[in-house]
Amino acid sequence: MAKILAIESSCDETAASVINNGVLLSNIVSTQIDVHRKYGGVMPEIASRLHAENISIVIKEAMEEAKISFEELDAVAVTRGPGLIGALHVGLQAAKTISMLYNIPLIPVHHLAGHIYANEYVSEFKFPMLAVVVSGGNTELVLMKDHMDFEIIAETVDDAIGECYDKVARVLGLPYPGGIPIDKLAKEGKHSYDLPTPLKGAKTLNLSYSGLKTNVINLVHNLEQKGEKVNVADMCKSFQDVAVGLVIDRTIKAVKEYKVNQVILAGGVSANSYLREEMTKEMNKLNVEIKIPPIWCCTDNAAMIAKVATRLYDLKVFAPLDLGVDPNWKIDEWNKF
Repeated sequence: MAKILAIESSCDETAASVINNGVLLSNIVSTQIDVHRKYGGVMPEIASRLHAENISIVIKEAMEEAKISFEELDAVAVTRGPGLIGALHVGLQAAKTISMLYNIPLIPVHHLAGHIYANEYVSEFKFPMLAVVVSGGNTELVLMKDHMDFEIIAETVDDAIGECYDKVARVLGLPYPGGIPIDKLAKEGKHSYDLPTPLKGAKTLNLSYSGLKTNVINLVHNLEQKGEKVNVADMCKSFQDVAVGLVIDRTIKAVKEYKVNQVILAGGVSANSYLREEMTKEMNKLNVEIKIPPIWCCTDNAAMIAKVATRLYDLKVFAPLDLGVDPNWKIDEWNKF
């Protein structure tokens, strides 16, 4: 019956959540999107400062909504990585302080494990399982044969898909974050621009998005130099078909190769409506169960960190107070810190 406070501050959301024996009692998120939108992306130094301003308030609200006191907590969990180093430090220092003051264990949680386990709020996992992790900073295919057993079988060799969406949106004059406006406009457009498929024909399961991003940027600039107007809706449709199509293609190949029982989407880009529709359609063809997270837990939040923390508490995975953050922490090294 562990009561755990979880803290998340890896990027541009300051979040805190309380869970009791797997039951979510509170989930508070303070987003910085409106602040970063004017810059067209997350500014790391500003993100860190805003986390420092908001962290105490968010924790206080989470505890009040959960209707428990700090003295009742059995542990405090925090995102150790990956993420922005300054942003991660804010959450970790807050968690360390609570751990020391109330003499409770400190649980380090991998951010991507959180995104994966957010799906447990929907239903139980069925192994072997393939987690398709798609976010602003990460794009990976993770094979799971059991709980907390992560094997990275594919990843992007350069940019993450979410980062690619943001940069394409910027060159098209669309607001940050780019996933929402591109997804919306793609529904109104047609595939009229010829964009290359990254790693087309390659035997690898890995993904790549740098070339696709560069091709869109160059095409837009070339059209503008010729005095031609870019059809933004058509460009969004053309880009999204290729970007999402690559994820779908690699997922299909991985499902066939590893013979999984279930596929789950995880990460901020899993909120993309086209990805959700296409993945569902293709997995149904393969007769493989597909699990899609509710929109509320696609973006960064502490409820997902709390869900992982419950399992880590049972495994007694606790960290010393000299724990440091790791912006490049690999999910298959979640227990090495």
